Amino acid sequence: MSAGNANRWPKMTGREEFRFLADLVFTRSSGDETIVTLHDVHSGTTRFANNQVVQNVDTRRGTLAITVAFGRRHGTASTTDFTAGSIHDTLARAERIAQISPEDPEYLPAPEPFPFVARETARPETTAAGPARRLEYANEAIGHCRMENLLAAGVVSTSAASVGIAANNGLFGYEARADARFSLTVQAGDATGWSAAAHRSVDHLKIQERTLAAIAKAKRSREPIELPAGPYPVIFEPAAVAGLWTWLMWSLDAKSYDKGTSPFAGRLGAQILDDRLTLCNEPDHNDLLGAGLTFEGLPSMPSTWIDHGVLTQLAHDRFTAKTHGVQDIPTLDAPVLSVKGAVCGNLQDLIKRTDYAILVTNFWYIRTVNPVDLTVTGMTRDGTFLVKKGEIVSAIKNFRFHDSPLRAFQQIDAATGPMEAVTAETGKMLAPAMVLPEFNFSSVTRF
Repeated sequence: MSAGNANRWPKMTGREEFRFLADLVFTRSSGDETIVTLHDVHSGTTRFANNQVVQNVDTRRGTLAITVAFGRRHGTASTTDFTAGSIHDTLARAERIAQISPEDPEYLPAPEPFPFVARETARPETTAAGPARRLEYANEAIGHCRMENLLAAGVVSTSAASVGIAANNGLFGYEARADARFSLTVQAGDATGWSAAAHRSVDHLKIQERTLAAIAKAKRSREPIELPAGPYPVIFEPAAVAGLWTWLMWSLDAKSYDKGTSPFAGRLGAQILDDRLTLCNEPDHNDLLGAGLTFEGLPSMPSTWIDHGVLTQLAHDRFTAKTHGVQDIPTLDAPVLSVKGAVCGNLQDLIKRTDYAILVTNFWYIRTVNPVDLTVTGMTRDGTFLVKKGEIVSAIKNFRFHDSPLRAFQQIDAATGPMEAVTAETGKMLAPAMVLPEFNFSSVTRF
């Protein structure tokens, strides 16, 4: 879609329009409980590779889902057509599904009405950004790489969404959201460098700064030496820390804890990591993508999950929360990992005070090996270096690793304050760069 016809898209579903659609459902529903959810998204993506733009598209998809329950029997149907006739047909389908469904022992009625916190989740400059703005950013990154005779590949994306949930018990929540993302891989022969950003405001992507960082990584990654596999002291950049912590956060679910299959089984309230580590949810943080409400119709609130190394929270759905007697269900949509007493201002300070270590920019293709102790495997990428006596002395060939974040983060030698960390799997969090005394690299990769 060209920039000229960007304003021809239908307006995003507004608060009062969603309320009208929900009331249309409630007046016709025959169920004991009825829930209506809205997910209306207008997204745009600009992709580039080999120093040229290869895609610049916008898409729009709105979905209205209706759940009807008769006792513990429930059914859900959805539609992308918001006309009255389509909504009535969707309601009838949900009712038919509910009537023939078996009873669900974990079904719970909608939460009680709650005054959701209004957060600045949609910035006007991002919702207004279209193909022309994304193309401008892509060409800026490409231009810097061309001047260095390097190849650029990456993505600039923007997204605006209307999200809502309503129930016939009076529950009503609605939120407009927007975010912008930038990811760049720079290739210098066989060497690569990478950088990424995500923010509510498209103005905060810092394209030039991110591009120059990726270029510097790529140029420095040329002519890598090969080191033998084995345990090494490491410096993890924030993206590498976030890559490992994503798996730790995903493993905090209460259901696997109750089944005894969680790596944290029996350890709620116990020390699990270095006693300087704290993991919090900070949905009001300006640099994170916190929301006001969850898909279950619950508020997103500030909370502490790991407090000075002690596990204090599990990730609950409403059923497990009821089982555990948890009244305020914690969320983890805006994670912040911090190290108490961190004394280094930035990554360069960490490098300068390190005598010997492997510096890791990022990990990719991380997968579980043993969920019981959270051993994972993956590979380094986009900048892996040898540090000696406070300086980067050489690029090194990438490693595969086998290790558990529960073991690796038992001791921290040094750290910075929390910084932006964006990866394909994490989304976005704030995490420090860290020096760890040992991390196990199991083999050298051949590509």
